[in-house]
Amino acid sequence: MEEYIVSARKYRPTSFDTVVGQQALTTTLKNAVKSGKLAHAYLFCGPRGVGKTTCARIFAKAINCMSPTEQGEACGHCESCQAFNEQRSFNIFELDAASNNSVEHIKTLMEQTRIPPQVGKYKVFIIDEVHMLSTAAFNAFLKTLEEPPAHVIFILATTEKHKILPTILSRCQIYDFERMTVRNTIDHLKSVAEKEGVQYEEQALAVIAEKADGGMRDALSIFDQAVSFCQGNITYQKVIEDLNVLDSENYFKIIDLAVENKVSDIMVLLNQIINKGFDGGLLIGGLAKHVRNVLMAKDPQTLPLLEVSDQQRQRYQEQAKKCETTFLYQALQLMNQCDINYRQSSNKRLLVELTLIEIAQITQPDEGPASGRRPRRLKSLFKQLIQQVQPKKAAPQVAAAELVESTPKQTANIQKPKVNQQATATYSNISRPQLKAPIGSTLSTLRDKDRRKMQIIPGSLNPNDPNAAMKEEHLEFTQQELELQWMMMCNRMPQQLSGIATRMKNMNPIIKEIPHIEVSVENQLAYDQMMEIKGKILNTLKFYLHNNAVTLDIKIAESQERKPILTRKEQFELMEKENPAVAKLRELLDLELA
Repeated sequence: MEEYIVSARKYRPTSFDTVVGQQALTTTLKNAVKSGKLAHAYLFCGPRGVGKTTCARIFAKAINCMSPTEQGEACGHCESCQAFNEQRSFNIFELDAASNNSVEHIKTLMEQTRIPPQVGKYKVFIIDEVHMLSTAAFNAFLKTLEEPPAHVIFILATTEKHKILPTILSRCQIYDFERMTVRNTIDHLKSVAEKEGVQYEEQALAVIAEKADGGMRDALSIFDQAVSFCQGNITYQKVIEDLNVLDSENYFKIIDLAVENKVSDIMVLLNQIINKGFDGGLLIGGLAKHVRNVLMAKDPQTLPLLEVSDQQRQRYQEQAKKCETTFLYQALQLMNQCDINYRQSSNKRLLVELTLIEIAQITQPDEGPASGRRPRRLKSLFKQLIQQVQPKKAAPQVAAAELVESTPKQTANIQKPKVNQQATATYSNISRPQLKAPIGSTLSTLRDKDRRKMQIIPGSLNPNDPNAAMKEEHLEFTQQELELQWMMMCNRMPQQLSGIATRMKNMNPIIKEIPHIEVSVENQLAYDQMMEIKGKILNTLKFYLHNNAVTLDIKIAESQERKPILTRKEQFELMEKENPAVAKLRELLDLELA
């Protein structure tokens, strides 16, 4: 029985032309051989299984060839080439630095460099995994590496270039080997299969090439494994079964179902995948890669970036026509976030399920029937609550103290004049701890007032004129309405008045006798600041309380009248006592005071 040799050794390249995927690098080495311009030290670095040691051997053979070809290849017939092929050459030495990494081993190597070659021009020393040398061994190697004898050439090979001392790197010509592309790997596996008489499916070879992750040696090893399992007929189904690879058909199905918003079908498919023993994180990673390929397939310029078989490339193009670009972008973002959180998650399957559900809802319309639609966001819910609390009145520009402006929505049964959109005041950012009136009673009062017909003279008020003309109104108002309008006025005050606005929020205006209002301040400083803007405050209260006879009396509180300033927590607790509905709302929404 003929001795079996694995494909990685049997089909190892013996010339530069047979090296796969390193054309630029091999061309440079061949030109160096042709011109005779050889450096004294070379460093070959790159991932595993891409041909570093193989190229070093081919280069060493070509250097010592007595009659190289015009292309810079070794002839293969001279005495030096024959000795190399029969592994009896005394001019080429290979040293494994992983097991010969001490200073003594380097000293022994240095002694061998003194002896000139018997046949050929050079003595070539190939040191594999050179990064495994100790620091002392590197230092002992420095001098010889910098100024070796004229007949000595060093070829160093490593997978971890960053571990080599900079002093070593500076003394070498550095060649960076690239990973094998999927296309190059598939083509090489095809040639090997044809030489071995093995039948194959191109899609099956593509799976092997992807599994090899850019290493040709790994690809050939997996190829041998697949040949043994498939008994000479390599099919896609047998390869994914042998290598325990998730079928790419699952990815195509998930995306098709997600576009159609079929969440239930996706959950069933996910359960089947997990029952086969595949990890949820593996599924998310593979699906993200799949979506990326679909995204690349949408544009002819990025189509060459797909490292897949021709059959798979056609399928990606077909699915790309069904998917919107925004859908693919958002799906990638969701899967990337899932991948980040996967390790920290205590319920990994739930995380994967939620991610797939969100992906399936990307293309779902926001408006539609309640069943099967995307859940409403909390933002929309709170927006509706705010609109219910806001007073429904339109207003022209009233005072310089009201900075934030917008047009409130018009409601039924209320006559409103056309006003400047930039001069219409908004009702927002109400400070909850200051609302002491029950919510129900406040809304009821506002609705009653909105029912009254009111006419406002068109035009805007002069903020600098406290006696600006307006429609004579003398409507009565309650303490609750006064406190509400006071707080809303404070919230609308401009940034330059933020200090006094904060103090005013803690003040409690009181109706002494309608329409006379009294406000107590704590000290002289607050009193002076209030007096500076008293006219603007009074204008605002007259307009929003619909009473032109409103008067405002500001006084400094007596010591016994001053109340302690409450913290936010104390204000909230007080509000809960006075408004049981607030406490109930906090419990229902499971809220905490920040």
